Amino acid sequence: MSSEQTPPTTTPDATGPRPRRLTYAAALAALEGLALVAGGVWMAVLALTGEPDDRQQAVTGGVTLIVLALLPLLAARGLFARRSWSRGPAVITQIIALPVAYNLLRSDSVAIPAGIALAVVSVTALVLLVNPETTRALGIRGPGNAEK
Repeated sequence: MSSEQTPPTTTPDATGPRPRRLTYAAALAALEGLALVAGGVWMAVLALTGEPDDRQQAVTGGVTLIVLALLPLLAARGLFARRSWSRGPAVITQIIALPVAYNLLRSDSVAIPAGIALAVVSVTALVLLVNPETTRALGIRGPGNAEK
């Protein structure tokens, strides 16, 4: 194959410093993952030490939150390492978090501040993840740029 026929690489440009937007997006994804782990551990501990209505359901909920934390934590790790695959899971995490934030905002309890915080973090992370500087740093090419 000649050099004209070799497909262009999609590896990110790791020669320069990591853009701040990418670092902030990774930090927000890691924060969400850690919050899910903390919530899952708290839920499981309360299920085992307290008097839940259904102990098995409470433990399952805690374990589920801990397992769900893997998605944003892996995405954050990939974003810090400038892996192009990591933007997808990070965006999916933010999109899933928006309806959760909406439901928290509609509650009549102390969950409203948590809903506000989650909505702010999710929208901020989405804006950072779709930013052209972040896209370039991850080596992601948009439609119409396949030949470049």
